[in-house]
Amino acid sequence: MVKIYHDQDADLKALSDKTIAIVGWGNQGHAQGENLKDSGLNVIAADIPGSRAWKRAEADGVKAMSVADAARAADYIQILLPDEYQGKIYRDEIAPNLEEGNVLGFSHGFNIRYFQIVPPENVDVVMVAPKGPGDLVRRTYQEGKGVPCLVAVEQDHSGEAKRKALAYAKGIGGTRAGVIETTFTEETETDLFGEQVDLCGGVTEMIKAAFETLVDAGYQPEIAYFEACHELKLIVDLIYEGGFMRMWNNVSNTAEYGGMTRGHRIINEQSREEMLDILAEIQSGEFAREWILESQAGLPVKKSLEKMESEHPIEEVGAQLRAMMPWLEKK
Repeated sequence: MVKIYHDQDADLKALSDKTIAIVGWGNQGHAQGENLKDSGLNVIAADIPGSRAWKRAEADGVKAMSVADAARAADYIQILLPDEYQGKIYRDEIAPNLEEGNVLGFSHGFNIRYFQIVPPENVDVVMVAPKGPGDLVRRTYQEGKGVPCLVAVEQDHSGEAKRKALAYAKGIGGTRAGVIETTFTEETETDLFGEQVDLCGGVTEMIKAAFETLVDAGYQPEIAYFEACHELKLIVDLIYEGGFMRMWNNVSNTAEYGGMTRGHRIINEQSREEMLDILAEIQSGEFAREWILESQAGLPVKKSLEKMESEHPIEEVGAQLRAMMPWLEKK
């Protein structure tokens, strides 16, 4: 049975006498750090001296330090760097400065799950993972609400690891919404699967395929863009707000019937077999090895694919049409 923790299940006193280092004062880092500070906890920022993130931390009223200095000063070290940087920075700057009883915290389990970070046995290893971007984590906290989080304990040296992790989750506002217990393995594998199969990989390929099908059949690219891409946000927003039935109840009967009777022809048994293959690559570590080697090589495949994506006709048509809709511009 799933365990969900709320405000009454967490006590900030578990961290009230601790120093928390946020390693990486970026989108997620600044949000978590500022929320913790506003919750009355002692926070320091760890980043590259003089960097934009360093200056932002100082502007936020948080003391900024090098990663090594912050690791020495902190009791709870929350690593919020991109996955591909965490292993090296941990080995070079954090590991030499760890002390018994420290807490190593994460918001994604990749480096623990795939052994890029192997902590000593005398520290706690925990995860608090907000299910939303940093701006949302910060904004909802300021509104007196919060973003749901995941919590996991990989290593409990102190016997108090979960208590500290839940205190951290409360400090960033997560327990206001609810904190679901998981494991590093479950969080990592499901997160990668979602990114690859539907949230990022699957949805962009579906959009491009639909767009190309209409254009190749002779329809105007502008009309194809609206039908294959632009209107997707309207559908996703309805599902996000109220589930599938909220969406089905807010589209036409024609759209509902057509979607329900034809959708399974697009996501079919062959699609599901590929999903299982992708999951197997994630579970076995095959994808992790591929991504780690790609990162070490300077990201040649990633950069090449980005170039190809940027040159797809849907990007050119989309840019022209979005220019007609200034309200879409990011504020």
